[in-house]
Amino acid sequence: MKKIALLTLVICSLLVLLVPGVAQAAGGPAVSNSSAQMNFPASLTFNISVGSDVSITDIRLHYIVNRLEFARVVSEVYLTFTPSSKVTTSWVWDMRKTGGMPPGSSLDYWWTVTDAGGKTLETAPARLQIKDNRYIWHSLTRGQVTLYWYKGDDAFAGELMDAVDSALTNMAANTGAEIESPVSFYIYASSADLQGSMIFPQDWTGGVSYTEYGVIAIGIGTSQSEIDWGKKTVAHELTHLVIHQVTFNPYNGLPTWLDEGLAMVSEGALDAQFTTALSSAEMKNKFTSVRSIASPFSAYGGESVLDYAESYEVVKYLIDTYGQPKMFELLSTFEQGSGYDEALNKVYGFDMDGLNTRWLASFKGALVK
Repeated sequence: MKKIALLTLVICSLLVLLVPGVAQAAGGPAVSNSSAQMNFPASLTFNISVGSDVSITDIRLHYIVNRLEFARVVSEVYLTFTPSSKVTTSWVWDMRKTGGMPPGSSLDYWWTVTDAGGKTLETAPARLQIKDNRYIWHSLTRGQVTLYWYKGDDAFAGELMDAVDSALTNMAANTGAEIESPVSFYIYASSADLQGSMIFPQDWTGGVSYTEYGVIAIGIGTSQSEIDWGKKTVAHELTHLVIHQVTFNPYNGLPTWLDEGLAMVSEGALDAQFTTALSSAEMKNKFTSVRSIASPFSAYGGESVLDYAESYEVVKYLIDTYGQPKMFELLSTFEQGSGYDEALNKVYGFDMDGLNTRWLASFKGALVK
């Protein structure tokens, strides 16, 4: 794994929280300063200075990460300090232990402070925007999609945004799914720059979809070959995010073959490595079953290539044979938390084993022709 140089970045200027008058009793606690600073992407430090006529005995930080989730979760941190009438203290959120937050995400935070006299102050919430200030970002917005980039001209960004539009059009035509909430793309100039924005990334990471945050980050250079690759990756990751929006539920996710297959279909025709893998499987009569690729794909490169290729063919078979309305019905059924076999049976009248038989027969028949 490549070592990432962590550059200390201030997310935003110091945030001073003004204490609401209605929340402060006479002679009770008063916050003189509150701020948050980030060492992106590794850690986030919350600072507070507070005073009272008597000793401060309890300080707590509360925060809510703004993301797509089933319930609003408020995190509470008890700060350690020596009681005194004036206290300056801080708490460090080490994201190397918990996982990081992507650029473009945000959180709301506030403090409660109690003194020895039993008087408590609760500050007004402040919103903190997570920014990767290593770069000077440009932006382009169309509809609900905003694209941020720092290397390349306007034509470069426009070509990638055209790929967004094309992907959304094709997705609607194939599945009926449409974007439901704003999406932000962060286009890094290379995979190395992208990996520098992540906590312990894999060496091969070139793009990632933070579906719960509505954020996609991709490393795309300005050469035409990289742009061509980037446009496919834009379509792939955007499909993951939009399908996640459409099927979001607290009970069950999608089978991997459907999630990845829809993303592969959005890219367009298969590249040579995938068609070669399919041809090899056909010659050996050694395909992976649909039921097997409902689980996460193989960690072995050759096997995973076949898993992606088969997922493309399975999903394309369903769309070509039964049409967009049925695919939308399938996604809507998954949104209700249905199981894999149950959803297929309800919409198509067969389970994953039946689907496996049907797509293979169709695929082999196409090869014969």
